[in-house]
Amino acid sequence: MSFLYDALSSAWNLLNQSAVYMLFGLLVSGLLKEYLSPTYIANHLGSGRFKSVFKAALLGIPVPLCSCGVLPAAATLKKQGANNGAVTAFLISTPESGIDSISITWALLDPIMTIARPVSAFLSAAIAGTAENLFSFSGSAPTSTLGQQNKATVAEKNSCGCGCDKEEQEKIFLGEAGTKKSFLKEFPGKLKAGIRYAVFDIWKELAGWFFVGILLAGVITVLLPDTFITAYLGGGLGSMLLMLVIGIPLYICATASTPIAAAFLLKGVSPGAALIFLLVGPATNITSLSVLMGLLGKRTVAIYLTSIALVSVTCGLILDAVYSMLGISVLAAVARHGELLPEQLKLAASILLLILSIRPLKNSLQRRFGQKKKD
Repeated sequence: MSFLYDALSSAWNLLNQSAVYMLFGLLVSGLLKEYLSPTYIANHLGSGRFKSVFKAALLGIPVPLCSCGVLPAAATLKKQGANNGAVTAFLISTPESGIDSISITWALLDPIMTIARPVSAFLSAAIAGTAENLFSFSGSAPTSTLGQQNKATVAEKNSCGCGCDKEEQEKIFLGEAGTKKSFLKEFPGKLKAGIRYAVFDIWKELAGWFFVGILLAGVITVLLPDTFITAYLGGGLGSMLLMLVIGIPLYICATASTPIAAAFLLKGVSPGAALIFLLVGPATNITSLSVLMGLLGKRTVAIYLTSIALVSVTCGLILDAVYSMLGISVLAAVARHGELLPEQLKLAASILLLILSIRPLKNSLQRRFGQKKKD
């Protein structure tokens, strides 16, 4: 009973520290969807062997899509003319980062990790996309028919079990371009639509995984022995490789991985090993890799995995060196930004987040248990 109380208490503390930033991240994510012009973006991802890759890597960083939700969006980009390298870069940087996950990283971790996460995501995406275009770039955009076939492949295979609605996720890139109005005139409508999209679409996908991450973080904080963490994940190349092995087959979204990383850090995991978990967990899982193989081929999957592994381990080692050189203890900063906020504001944000989560959590449970009963 004491274990359960301690785990739930730790989970509540993490929720309390992160709720305000989570709500802010959702708001910005909704506004991004409203102001993102899909046709313009797709046109910029088809030409240029290297420029298109860097654009795609940058585009993916703020977009709030999980590693399964990004697949139909990537198929759409390919259909609209994006080359393989740009699609590969987008597929890596998008699930590894996002405005929502960046916000919660700031809330639960520290400024260095908040910067290191999107920078590392961009580097791994840019390197993988560049490598792919060195092999496959032809200078001509793929045909619409090929795009339709690739999209059909994703539609047939894309079933990750995360409960997200792929059609709704794809709307981020298929939405209609807005008419040319002044910013001030269109902003109230955009804000309202963005909030609606954040609450009923983005949070519908993220809510279940976010609370799974919060609860797992509470369990890890109480249950996992400090001696185990220190012995195997306390730093060095060995701990980086071990975290790589743990993270590659795991399915967890970027937002849900953050409280777990915070719990790891509190138990003594090195910042570099935690960064690898934040990068690899959201970007790779068995289902998404099989779909990616059907979309872009075996060679691209090999480049995809190799680039993520090499860049994440390299960035992890560099991050540990930065903390060591600056003499900074990550333990002193974990979950400290939330303490700067008034307790009443944190409590109100936590309650609001819980209220917004009732319907998506209920639907997720019904979907999962309903499927089991049918089976």
